[in-house]
Amino acid sequence: MRRGPLALMALACAGCGGHGPARPGRDGGTATLLMATAPPSLDPSLANSTEGAEALWVTNLPLLTYRHAEGEAGTQLIPALAQGLPAVSADGRTYMLVLRRGLRYSDGRPVRASDFTRAIERAIRLGSGYTSFFTTTIAGSAAFAARQARAISGIRTDDTSGRIVIHLVHPYGAFANLLAFPAAAPLPPGTPLRALPQAPPAGVGPYTLADIVPGHGFTLRRNRGFAGLHLPGIPTGHLTTVKVHVVANPAAETEEVLQNRADVLDASDAVAPGLLAQVRDKRGRFALTPEQETMYFFMDTRSRPFDSLAARQAVEYAVDRRALQRLASGFLTPSCYFVPPAVPGHAVAPCPYGLRPDLSRARRLLRASGRAGASVTVWGRATSPFAEFARYYAGVLASIGLKPTLRLLTDSVYYPTIGSAGTHAQTGYAEWVQDFPDPSDFYALLDARSIQPRNNLNLSRVDDPTIQRALLSLEAQTTVDARAWAALERHTAQQAYLVVIGQRSLPKFFSDRIDFRTAIISPVFLEDVSSWQLTDAAR
Repeated sequence: MRRGPLALMALACAGCGGHGPARPGRDGGTATLLMATAPPSLDPSLANSTEGAEALWVTNLPLLTYRHAEGEAGTQLIPALAQGLPAVSADGRTYMLVLRRGLRYSDGRPVRASDFTRAIERAIRLGSGYTSFFTTTIAGSAAFAARQARAISGIRTDDTSGRIVIHLVHPYGAFANLLAFPAAAPLPPGTPLRALPQAPPAGVGPYTLADIVPGHGFTLRRNRGFAGLHLPGIPTGHLTTVKVHVVANPAAETEEVLQNRADVLDASDAVAPGLLAQVRDKRGRFALTPEQETMYFFMDTRSRPFDSLAARQAVEYAVDRRALQRLASGFLTPSCYFVPPAVPGHAVAPCPYGLRPDLSRARRLLRASGRAGASVTVWGRATSPFAEFARYYAGVLASIGLKPTLRLLTDSVYYPTIGSAGTHAQTGYAEWVQDFPDPSDFYALLDARSIQPRNNLNLSRVDDPTIQRALLSLEAQTTVDARAWAALERHTAQQAYLVVIGQRSLPKFFSDRIDFRTAIISPVFLEDVSSWQLTDAAR
């Protein structure tokens, strides 16, 4: 779902305090986490947002997960509910795992191997944002999704031995990462085939979900029975309770943490620009964390005016990425390539559209395309700095000869709206935070197989034979062919399918009550509440 500008991090972190070794401390206490955006869902089958994944990482463990560490170490897959990493057949098409013995859900029921099958089938039936990952890789899942089969033929489980065998349609080198999705976490028998927004299914993890008020907040409570499972590498948590509140006003959200009235500003949120100087001054409480997230404007390649390559390239030449960097208060490294610098396969070639905007060339291209004067609806998130991005972008489109209308939506409904085929979204702002650290994850947004009527990932609706052929080859490889991915990146940029803005850094910002040195920002899931401890003074 969603990490890399190291220069910004180094600048901001000078004197901010680093990561020391974890120190033993008394467990217990309550912390408050503020989010600008409510998770669209906390149901593990449906929660494909950063905010939802942050919570489910510690409440609904899948077969595999990632190390609880910052930086590159935090991208390493480790066993969670499985005894070990999967055994993979020589042809790369069969994965075998064994469930750990003695596992129990937070409600006390035992975990069985067949519960994994239930999770995958439920995610597909409910139209999860993860659906295309499963239906394009697991044998029989596409037929199940089309209701041509009553079960997924490619998954075989044995509840007695805990054995889970998964057959793939074709080799997919990054498949193990899919087993770490929240939607792949086993689900108890009897879990309904409907969304459960206020009472999500029980899971295995150091915390449980409670007091969910959609759009407003929820609570994470420590699962006292989890420590007895003794899962290597999985923290049991320190705090008794984490209260999560949604505060849509960035200034109010930042001020609450700045004044120690709340404990954590969610790492996916923006620091209010007017308070940034004060926040940066909080040594030992603030740092910037590099994120493998790409920010971009999508353009629907199947409708006017963006069905024309010349029109799309006109937009590329017109956008000033440095202006967007200023709107992001410096929390952005400009780029025109989709795969972030820290991910293998990122293109290091100069941007084909240059660093400075060329409005004259943009206008000529648009006139040549025959699309000048076309009406365009520009979609954007209503929160800062994304609203400012959308306003700037609409202004750019107007300056080259298009007729934009701006539509800003609250974050809670933004992606469901633009991801619905019925919206016919022409263009607008989006970002992609990695689901897993591999270029194939980013290219899911340019894969024709990802186009869906709901929860659509491929917002530009790209169906490029060059990309599809490359993906079939590159995704099958067990190691990343960085040169081949970089060549694909250059092709994608030349075709102007996306107006890439760049990659941003995220704020790590805590109150005085939280031990900053032991708190972890995961490169995959962001906030790691299981690492939070109260300082000695707060206790």
